[in-house]
Amino acid sequence: MPAPEGFAYRRRGEDVVISHGGRVATVLRGTRARDFLDDVERTDPQELMARVTGDYRRGNERQARQHPRNRGR
Repeated sequence: MPAPEGFAYRRRGEDVVISHGGRVATVLRGTRARDFLDDVERTDPQELMARVTGDYRRGNERQARQHPRNRGR
């Protein structure tokens, strides 16, 4: 899987605004914002932002394949 790219974040007061491709993806407030700012210093920021916004593989591909709508494909 390719590395995530195109994410950016900025602080807005005590909130953290995460955008992807110039559009706001999510806004973190309170403890989630503080935890994010702590983690972004220690890990890959692009991967962390992808994880926080939900824009990453969730591991449910196998379940989707077994869904009645997708059987026989």
